[in-house]
Amino acid sequence: MAVAISRRGDVEPFHAMDVLAEANRLRAQGHDVVSMAVGQPSDPAPRAVIEAAARALRNGRIGYTDSLGVAPLREAIARHYAEHYGVEVPPARVAVTTGSSAAFNLAFLAMFDAGDRVAVAAPGYPAYRNIMQALGIDVVEIELHGAGHLTAAHLAAAHRQRPLNGVLFASPANPTGATIPDDDLAALVDAAAERGIAVISDEIYHRLCYVGPDRTALALGDGVTVINSFSKYYCMTGWRIGWMVLPEALVRPVERIQQSLYISPPELSQLAAVEAFGATAELEAVKARYAQNRDLLMRRLPGLGFRLAAPMDGAFYAYCDVSGLTNDSMAFARRMLAEAHVAATPGRDFDPFEGHRTMRFSYAGSLDDMTRATDRLEQWLR
Repeated sequence: MAVAISRRGDVEPFHAMDVLAEANRLRAQGHDVVSMAVGQPSDPAPRAVIEAAARALRNGRIGYTDSLGVAPLREAIARHYAEHYGVEVPPARVAVTTGSSAAFNLAFLAMFDAGDRVAVAAPGYPAYRNIMQALGIDVVEIELHGAGHLTAAHLAAAHRQRPLNGVLFASPANPTGATIPDDDLAALVDAAAERGIAVISDEIYHRLCYVGPDRTALALGDGVTVINSFSKYYCMTGWRIGWMVLPEALVRPVERIQQSLYISPPELSQLAAVEAFGATAELEAVKARYAQNRDLLMRRLPGLGFRLAAPMDGAFYAYCDVSGLTNDSMAFARRMLAEAHVAATPGRDFDPFEGHRTMRFSYAGSLDDMTRATDRLEQWLR
């Protein structure tokens, strides 16, 4: 029998997941592996979230909901923008999604056609590139060449070469942890608006900034599409719950696509997520530990040959230049895992141009994990 395989599946693997799979294999063999490969909080969801989920489960609340999400959660997200950012967002412009992954799918499908050109930064999160390529969107990767973040000048230069339909940026960014300063963010959004370029702002690492307050791109105009998630700051990765704030004209197109692709986000996760906004004290304690981990890695990694290639402003990543140790970060990551039992992600995931020279370390684990990992690396590199 013939097997049909489309060209859409011919995308680059997500190497961080491959590293995680190998780390899990070594653990199953009895090895003590410290994983710094995947951006997943090691803490469970807040207590109030877990209790709300238990109540919902006992009450049988595990069915379908409105495609755009239950009203209490959409209203809670709208309140969050008013309280945290001072930005008024009508609940009607909020779409709850099955994680931020579904939000990106919905945004790309609702905003762009096959052949449209959408700019992203290199280095950047690989799923942007892989999803858009699978959808037939022309991904324009703008090399930052050591700059901390995408700028208006980068965007204008790429648009001059050939007009762009969209731009996607993140602040704080994955893999670099870099944030876009307020003035630069405003200039970037203005440059896009002047050229008719649609804007998607990935804000899933908001509330995990160590150098200043968060600023949402929504403060710069109603035409921006913002994507966020409960996975990172709120420690709810496996709950698969995220959200979008959409320009009014995009709400119904996103709703129609969501109805067919996902029906609705999981009801149980939605009801639990309402409680996440009230768990700030618990979550700030987790963030304080990330800050300790960050301080440790900022001190120790450069001395081991892992030079910081970007400012560690936010998120929970150290993005390092490893060219003093290797010219093949993929092979180096495999050796490091096999011999030192420390897992990190090779830069190929994030940068197809210079990724052979870089690696990303996640510091979302415990301080003990970070200490053991750097001690092992010091012993191994000797």
